[in-house]
Amino acid sequence: MSDRPILLFGVTGQVGMDLRVQLAHWRDVLCPPRTVVNLLWPDEVRTYIRVSRPSLIVNAAAYTAVDAAEDNADEAAALNADLPLLLAEECLQRGIGLVHFSTDYVFDGRGGSGAPTPSGRRAYREDDRPEPLNVYGRTKLRGESAVQQSGAAYLLFRCCWVYSLMGRNFLLTMQRLAREGRSLNIVDDQLGSPTWARAIAVAADEAIRQLGAADGLGGLERFGGTYHVAAGGETTWCGFARAIMDRVEQWPLPRWPQDRERPSVRAIATKDYPTKAVRPAFSVLDTAKLREVFGITLADWSQQLDECLQNPP
Repeated sequence: MSDRPILLFGVTGQVGMDLRVQLAHWRDVLCPPRTVVNLLWPDEVRTYIRVSRPSLIVNAAAYTAVDAAEDNADEAAALNADLPLLLAEECLQRGIGLVHFSTDYVFDGRGGSGAPTPSGRRAYREDDRPEPLNVYGRTKLRGESAVQQSGAAYLLFRCCWVYSLMGRNFLLTMQRLAREGRSLNIVDDQLGSPTWARAIAVAADEAIRQLGAADGLGGLERFGGTYHVAAGGETTWCGFARAIMDRVEQWPLPRWPQDRERPSVRAIATKDYPTKAVRPAFSVLDTAKLREVFGITLADWSQQLDECLQNPP
C-alpha cells in the first residue's frame, strides 16, 4: 500500500465534506483550503500537486450556483471546465488516477435510452448524448470532456439533485422556509432523483477501494470511466418538498414548534416560477452500470431522505 496521500479538492462542498470523512477511514487525505490553494489560479494548483505528490486526486470542487452561472460564465468555466482539464493533465503526467464529479444537468430533459421510469420516460445512460440547457450544464460538460479525452485514468461520477444537512441545498432551504411559517409554491413538472451527498461519497469511496486507485492506477485503466451515481426512484421538486414536510418531527434541532401547523405545499408549473437558467424537465439517471461493475446500488430517494434526517453530521 502506498503511503502517499489522497488529494481532495472541494472539501467545503456537500459531497466533498462527506468524501473527506469516508476517505480518511483508510488513507491520509489532504484538503487544502482556499487560503492555501486558490482553484482559480492554475499555477497554485500545479505547485501544490507537485509538492504534495498525491497517489490520487479527487475533485469535488465545482461552481454549482445554477442561476448565478448565467451571469458568471467565466468563473463557472474556470472551476467546472478549466480545473478538471488541469487536474487530468497533471494526473496523466504523474501516472495517477483522477476522480471527478459531474451532474445530471448535462442532459436536456427529454429522456435517455435506459430503464423505463414510473413517469413513462427512460432514464439517462452514461453513453446517452449530453445536450445541456444552461451555462452550468455546458461548463460541467466541458469538464467531463476534458477528463474523458485527456488520456488520464479516471472515474467520473454524474450525480443528481444532491442534498445534505450541510451547505446550501433544497432540503435546508425547505426547512428554513417552513420554520419561517411560509406556505410553499414548488415546481411539480421537473423529475429527478434526490440523492444524499453521503450516499454518493460512500459509493465513490467503495469504487476507489475496489479498483485500488489510491495505490497506483490499479483497475482504473480497465474499469475506469463514467458512472451514474443517484438514488433509486423519481419524484418532482414538489414531491420532494412534501416528503420533507412529512418528516418534520425527524428534523435535527431546533425541533419543529409544537404549536405550529405544517406549511402547505402547493404544486406549480415551471412556467409559473421563472428562473434565469433553464432546468431539464427530466434528469433521472440509469445506474445499472454502477451496479454491474461495482455491485453498488443506492437506496430509493425516500429511504435516503429518512437516513439523512436520522444521521446529522
